[in-house]
Amino acid sequence: MAVNTKRVRTTNDLELKDRLVAINRVTKVTKGGRTFSFSAIVVVGNENGIVGWGLGKANEVTTAIAKGMEAAKKNLVKVPVINGTIPHEQYAKFGGAKVFLKPASSGTGLVAGGAMRAVLESAGIKDVLAKSKGSSNPHNLVKATMEALCELRDAATVAQHRGVALDKVFNG
Repeated sequence: MAVNTKRVRTTNDLELKDRLVAINRVTKVTKGGRTFSFSAIVVVGNENGIVGWGLGKANEVTTAIAKGMEAAKKNLVKVPVINGTIPHEQYAKFGGAKVFLKPASSGTGLVAGGAMRAVLESAGIKDVLAKSKGSSNPHNLVKATMEALCELRDAATVAQHRGVALDKVFNG
């Protein structure tokens, strides 16, 4: 996997909003009885092209969510959002989860379910058609959606990488 150049370095000037995607209760059976612990997957974003996810584990739900938020703030990436949608179609896979994102015209809304919706809302994407295929495991769905968003490139970036003018990208 290539080094991610879209990583956001500082979070000082960002107003991040968090969304809880899933909480999982884990039971450990010992000689003295059952011990419960919780894992929480959290997505944070400024709803303007910056999004990240994190996983927190603790013996209490609130602590697990707080740890997940801290982990998510360390894992932020910049996503190209053009007029409230994505620049092009994108397919990504993580584990058993497969996601497909397709740009939509203004007014379509966010056609996505569960874990994908939380990631896309946090990124600030307002119009997109999304389909989840395969596993519905929220952990893998969040990771696959983030992978798809990280692979998106806008026309200016493509032109810069190719070393050509912006209008050549479309005519080219």
